Amino acid sequence: MSRIGKLPVEVPDGVSVQVKESEVSVKGPKGELTQPILSHVAVKLEEGKLIVERTGDGKSQRATHGLTRTLINNMVEGVTRGFRKSLEIQGVGFRAAKSGEKLNLTLGFSHPVSYEGPKGVSFTVEGTTKIHIDGIDKQRVGQVAAEIRNLRPPEPYKGKGIRYSGEIVRKKLGKAGKAGKK
Repeated sequence: MSRIGKLPVEVPDGVSVQVKESEVSVKGPKGELTQPILSHVAVKLEEGKLIVERTGDGKSQRATHGLTRTLINNMVEGVTRGFRKSLEIQGVGFRAAKSGEKLNLTLGFSHPVSYEGPKGVSFTVEGTTKIHIDGIDKQRVGQVAAEIRNLRPPEPYKGKGIRYSGEIVRKKLGKAGKAGKK
């Protein structure tokens, strides 16, 4: 039995959960999320807890048991607290600014880059080098952060580019000079 899958998901006060045959809907103070569930697992709501059980013992049932429980837990956490990913920009002249719902980035290209996030994701810019991405859907927040980082990933020689907050970029030494030649 999956160690993660057999743990119940606590449903806090102020969060309502609807379990249908093929989907689970979670509504809370920050918004509403819906997740389709596979026929390999069954979801039950008992005494303020969501319990995920698998219907059989095949490989696909075992594989989706813990995944379904984690997705439902992320939905409950998202509608109560939300998720945040932070990015840092490093490099001379590299900066970020927010105008409306768009994120304007100057990343050393010949043109400024404008990024408009999907619905349900918001940006905050701290100073000119920190970007915070907030939302209730963990997958969407992570995907937007990865897309922004991919605009200018950190390069290994000077470390310039966009990186996750706390990410360590291993630097290369670069080209060695012509030692010993006169």
